[in-house]
Amino acid sequence: MTRPRVVLLHGSVTNAALSWGSQATLADRFELVVPNRPGFPPNPPVERVDFDADAAWLEGLVRAGDHLVGHSYGGVVALLAAPRLSLASLTVIEPPAFGVARGNATVERWLAAAARLPRDSVRVHLEAFLAHVGASFPLPDPLPPDLRQGAEAFYSERRPDEAVIPLEPLPYPVLVVTGDHEPAFEAVADVLCARLGAERLVLRGAGHAVQRAPGFNAALEAFIARRSRELDA
Repeated sequence: MTRPRVVLLHGSVTNAALSWGSQATLADRFELVVPNRPGFPPNPPVERVDFDADAAWLEGLVRAGDHLVGHSYGGVVALLAAPRLSLASLTVIEPPAFGVARGNATVERWLAAAARLPRDSVRVHLEAFLAHVGASFPLPDPLPPDLRQGAEAFYSERRPDEAVIPLEPLPYPVLVVTGDHEPAFEAVADVLCARLGAERLVLRGAGHAVQRAPGFNAALEAFIARRSRELDA
């Protein structure tokens, strides 16, 4: 039996290896495709990370019938490309697609606070941002080369709230996953679920890195398995 092909698309700062380590056990049941987005190691640096450019890159990577999972900025990229992809399913984990919820008080407060984060250096900005986004962890000093490159890519990336997300229902199931640690992400998820007809999953305990939360792998596997049964029926 052919295993479902699952593409795991990482977010900002960390590359695929650092982002998806908790999903390695899924390789027993799925064909995992874990690419590094342009600008992230081992790929060479890019002048600027841009969600539109990444969406075009993603179109050349994904195959018809894939299950696509995007975390954070990778979720924004996935949402942008989704209408042009013949997917089996789409899962997005706390995408910072704040443009879909402008005017929401929690979103406006989050964006205003993000705009005030210090930019004295790449490291200072990264430390402040990780705390703000709910993914704080002690940074080694000096930063390892891979993390340094990811931090520099993040420092100059195009703001994800500028993305114009298509908000029409897609011809395949969509799952939106949040961690219930930041109301702004919940507000975005509310809009996505209402406009895309998506399912909602809340898993607490891992902050913004919800893919590391207890129960995530089992929930993703169940979602994909259910869709695979529908396609086989």
